[in-house]
Amino acid sequence: MRVPDSFVRLVSEPAWDLWEGSVRLQTLKDLERSQWLAPAELAARQRTGLQEIVRHVTATSPFYAERFATAGIDPARVESVADLADLPLLTKDDVRGRLDDILSRDFKRAELVPAKTGGSTGVALHIFCDRKGVERRNASALRSDEWSGWRRGQPLAAVWGNPPVARTWRGRLRCTLKDRVIYLDTMKIDDAAIDRFLDDWRRARPGLLYGHAHSIFIFCEALRERGATVHPHGIVATSMMLLDHERRVIEEVCGTPVTNRYGCEEVSLIACECERHEGMHLNAEHSIVEFLRDDGSPCAAGEDGRIVVTELVNRGMPMIRYEVGDRGAPSDRVCPCGRGLPMMEGLSGRTADFLRAADGSQVAGISLIENTLTRFPGIRQLQLVQERELAVDVNLVPGEGYGPETADRLTDSLRDALGADFAVELKIVERISQERSGKYRFSICRL
Repeated sequence: MRVPDSFVRLVSEPAWDLWEGSVRLQTLKDLERSQWLAPAELAARQRTGLQEIVRHVTATSPFYAERFATAGIDPARVESVADLADLPLLTKDDVRGRLDDILSRDFKRAELVPAKTGGSTGVALHIFCDRKGVERRNASALRSDEWSGWRRGQPLAAVWGNPPVARTWRGRLRCTLKDRVIYLDTMKIDDAAIDRFLDDWRRARPGLLYGHAHSIFIFCEALRERGATVHPHGIVATSMMLLDHERRVIEEVCGTPVTNRYGCEEVSLIACECERHEGMHLNAEHSIVEFLRDDGSPCAAGEDGRIVVTELVNRGMPMIRYEVGDRGAPSDRVCPCGRGLPMMEGLSGRTADFLRAADGSQVAGISLIENTLTRFPGIRQLQLVQERELAVDVNLVPGEGYGPETADRLTDSLRDALGADFAVELKIVERISQERSGKYRFSICRL
């Protein structure tokens, strides 16, 4: 028997959090109020959070104590992220090489919640967060889920790689009374898997469709071919860039606007669209986001730059000025929704996804995909891989209408963007390979 959504929202979910001593729902209430504060009030909250985390890291993390001292920064004098301009950016190599020193001495490692991400290099990056930090992270994700039209207590449908399996009685009870999620495993999206997922959908009646942006697109394409549809109250696309033509297909099939969300395993939620879909609100209560030019100076509004995040809620493994590896642009616009949260215009791609043109300039691979995939007939999916100078391999999944003319136009377009002497090798494939996480990468530079 399906547990009523209202019972989950009002009874079983709050009771479960109370049993676990979780701050998740209380944090959610705070965030639901704070999103409507004036920008100046939110900036003041950020300032307080920054001062607290800076004092914490310099007192409990040998890595940061050393780094602040070397940079000559007095933690007591830090008022804003501008005061950290001389602090070197935290890189993935720092995390891999100095993990033990980065972790706060206030926690034993066994007390922290572990996570792992492969990143663009395929080399594992181990991440930890204290339990209260995880609960606060989950609260900010819940808030952005609700911006999509979903309401807490409704089941979720996740298009996700390597879905978890409840193996204990407590885990199974949690799945019944709190975390009601059905999964379509992105590692194997075939007709049989979609049939099972649709059967689960009819049983669970989920309010939210959630998952990797491209995986949701593949699912919706399959539904369109069947003449089928689903009608969630909200759709949240995350974990990878949402392409415009994918958004259109998803919305046409489901009849529901797609909410684009941006984050990463290392610092959790960074930004998300609200119900107006006119840019992405930064998760200002829990993080400070910098957009930096290559010389380290701040970007102007609308100017593309490297994304650097200081997370304010992870006390176990503080991430101060962490270079995420993505590029995007800040915004000075005010969203008509009325929220005081600052905004970013959107993402331009992962740093590792920029291809190197013949003249040495960097070209956003995701832009090349957008400009070719939607212009030329007969292309279902594309992936660009650059492993050597003046050459790019193109993995292409053909569709109806693909032929020699499309191949020639695609090759000419890529040479126009990258250089007339570029070697463009087209490889016809049945599908684009995924990462171990189930994500897709459409542009890969291994130079």
